[in-house]
Amino acid sequence: MFLRLVVFICLGLVPAVTAGQLNRFYHENAVFREEIKSVVMHREGFELSDPILELNEDARLVLKFDDLSGEVKRYFYTILHCDAGWNESFLMQNDYLEGFPDNPVDDYARSFNTTFSYVNYYLEIPNERVQFKISGNYILLVYEDNDKEKLVLSKRFYVTEPLVRIEGTVRRATRDAFRGENQEVDFTVFHDRLRIENPREEVKIVIMQNNRWDNAVRDLKPLFIQPGRLVYDYAQENVFPAGNEFRYFDIRDHKANGEGVASTTFHRPFYHVTLHPSDIRSNKRYFRYREMNGRYVIESQERVNDYDLECDYQFVHFSLPLEAPLMGGTINVFGGLSNWNANKSNEMTWNFETSRYELTLLLKQGYYNFIYVYVPEGSATADHINLEGSFWETENNYQIFVYYKEMSGRYDRLIGYTQLNSANL
Repeated sequence: MFLRLVVFICLGLVPAVTAGQLNRFYHENAVFREEIKSVVMHREGFELSDPILELNEDARLVLKFDDLSGEVKRYFYTILHCDAGWNESFLMQNDYLEGFPDNPVDDYARSFNTTFSYVNYYLEIPNERVQFKISGNYILLVYEDNDKEKLVLSKRFYVTEPLVRIEGTVRRATRDAFRGENQEVDFTVFHDRLRIENPREEVKIVIMQNNRWDNAVRDLKPLFIQPGRLVYDYAQENVFPAGNEFRYFDIRDHKANGEGVASTTFHRPFYHVTLHPSDIRSNKRYFRYREMNGRYVIESQERVNDYDLECDYQFVHFSLPLEAPLMGGTINVFGGLSNWNANKSNEMTWNFETSRYELTLLLKQGYYNFIYVYVPEGSATADHINLEGSFWETENNYQIFVYYKEMSGRYDRLIGYTQLNSANL
């Protein structure tokens, strides 16, 4: 019987572990130890891809992470199936996995020529030990010493069976012509290959903006049901604040200051990178530039052969000047570098002497995107409008997931996925 992870939806709460076969536990992207850094998961060969596979596809997902304790650990992993809302499915593991349920993470190597000593761990799935039988949402749990109470991290990924076709567009919100802050995601699901008896009950839709779960639109019902297709052409229910282009900084080179970097200094024994002080963009005009929609890549412009093992870590110092601290919530540095979570690990602190919000993060060499968000007390949604502004011209990616569970079905099948971009605005 599994010990299962309980992760509360509220941001900033501490995850716990409990036992129980009949309970359905919620799973999210999370890191449970301070020494674990740079957790990434993507399709093999494409670091900026989403962790999505087609069922029986001849491809792999890659999971990588660093352990900065400097010691080699006995890490293991298991994989659990989840429903459309990331609650654990009422299935046994042999219902959805072929092979062994628990396996070691035995591909690792030590860093070299770095000021921080770390061990890089590498895993590909599926592999000769475990394969997938069905589609849906999956969570990968890594734990130490084959003891599921010693959780290290959890990472979401997807397996699809493409039974439907999704066509859609992103445009300026229909009811937002005056203010110009929002984007509208309209789409149609074509299901000629699949007979759906009760679309309003059997089909679940999830729309995410730049892979964010906190402000995702969930359980959207079709506005029109027509032969062989479901139309989701709303004017309000499918609207997102467009936000602004992500901020960025380049810390690939210790010898020269990259974009967004004010100074790079070496205080023995570690490097410190100070970013240029940021400014509030909600009261400024929109300016378009190319970025990676909140992602980051591990790279170096120095003479290295292996980014995973030779890229160094440094303390990166963020600062956001304000006239006065914002009350009733927190300000966080947000994006792929924070696992798209807003919690204590990326919460900024107000400095009364400098009148700035400040935060220091330990980050690996690379190129990073981020934004500042305000998280009201008790809210599970990070607000990126107050500090960054919102402009309908902003370039965003929107991920659309279509789940299907027939009335007698036991689990949510992921029968369709597509990504739309607002660049055609």
